[in-house]
Amino acid sequence: MFALVDCNNFYASCERVFNPALNGKPVVILSNNDGCVIARSNEAKAIGIPMGAVAFTIKEIVKKFDVKIFSSNYTLYGDMTNRVMMELGKFAPEMEIYSIDEAFLNFKGFDYENLQFYSEKIRKTVSQNTGIPISLGVAPTKTLAKMANLIAKKNTSMKGVYLIDSPEKIEDALLKTKIENVWGIGRRYAKLLNTNKIYTAKDFTLTNDIWIQKHLKVVGIRIKQELLGNPCIALEMIRDKQNILNSRSFGKMVSTFPILEEAVANFASSCAYKLRRQKSCAKVLMVFITTNPFIQTDPQYAKSCVVQLPIATNSSIEILKYAQIALKKIYKEGYRYKKAGVLVNEIVPENQIQTGLFEEFDAQKHKKVMKAMDKMNLTFGRGKVKIALQGTERKWKMQQERLSQNFTTRWDEILEIHCIK
Repeated sequence: MFALVDCNNFYASCERVFNPALNGKPVVILSNNDGCVIARSNEAKAIGIPMGAVAFTIKEIVKKFDVKIFSSNYTLYGDMTNRVMMELGKFAPEMEIYSIDEAFLNFKGFDYENLQFYSEKIRKTVSQNTGIPISLGVAPTKTLAKMANLIAKKNTSMKGVYLIDSPEKIEDALLKTKIENVWGIGRRYAKLLNTNKIYTAKDFTLTNDIWIQKHLKVVGIRIKQELLGNPCIALEMIRDKQNILNSRSFGKMVSTFPILEEAVANFASSCAYKLRRQKSCAKVLMVFITTNPFIQTDPQYAKSCVVQLPIATNSSIEILKYAQIALKKIYKEGYRYKKAGVLVNEIVPENQIQTGLFEEFDAQKHKKVMKAMDKMNLTFGRGKVKIALQGTERKWKMQQERLSQNFTTRWDEILEIHCIK
């Protein structure tokens, strides 16, 4: 049996953990640079705020219903998801982190008669220890577990837990689930299936395998088998990233090289830190810059530069050096840049580095420096110690006028509790 655990309204729930006054009120989270709606609480959905709505178009409804709006705080959300996943990892020997707010658990070998109680215990523990509400769907396959989770969310009487643990429940779920809500069926496939009178998951399981193979390939066959209760999609254990990208749209258009250089340096530093966290090094680095294609009155320019590093590294010093070299090759004056980014790939374990005989780069020395820098940043706060090229002004940073505090990752922003006698 598999369980799909999903955090309810995750971004909004993270904000509510540290501000209980938000409970029961409509909450909306905006995208980078406060552009559009990327997350909503149930209350925000109920008053008709659509996903993807541009922020300025919902001003009237925000004022009418006193909607609480927040800039996306990815530092907070990332830390909270780590806390949730750590709690979930205590309840199953195998776990697949599927997204920032979802995870699959493998209940193989568990006493199936007690899975309802066990699932309720998971939900209660996560809520108690992190403050994040979750829903669980349990079923014989991952696809059915996804379906069970949707049922658990929609039916409040189930208190966030639903088990598909019998042929009768599988049949009932198949009949009630629209084909577009089946995991793995995208919009294009849903449209094709509807055109061929396949409207529900049940209809799909009755469809000829040859037809499914022709139109949906082997993926479609796997989905059908999963819906029938035959597991054929295994858990994917946590693996190191093979590509690491860090990029941002700027809060203001950037025209000068020093500001663009500072932004790229910060993106490169973030990539290097992520490499060190997973004990990996990168062989290749790419820097890209682009103007805003939506401002047609501006001259347009987009360019990237790929650099083969002499030795695979995770040193911020080395990665920033080559990112700066790449940026100088592609930067052109006379343009207003909207976005930049750094990508590192061809990633290898840090204990499998092929060094050069005449290479002047002292990997061990850099390793010690990076270890000390990371330790100080962990102790005193993120970004307290950094490479000079990263600068201090951050004129390029995203527009985040409604950003909440980093309650869990910065000492100077932690909540203060005062006892009144």
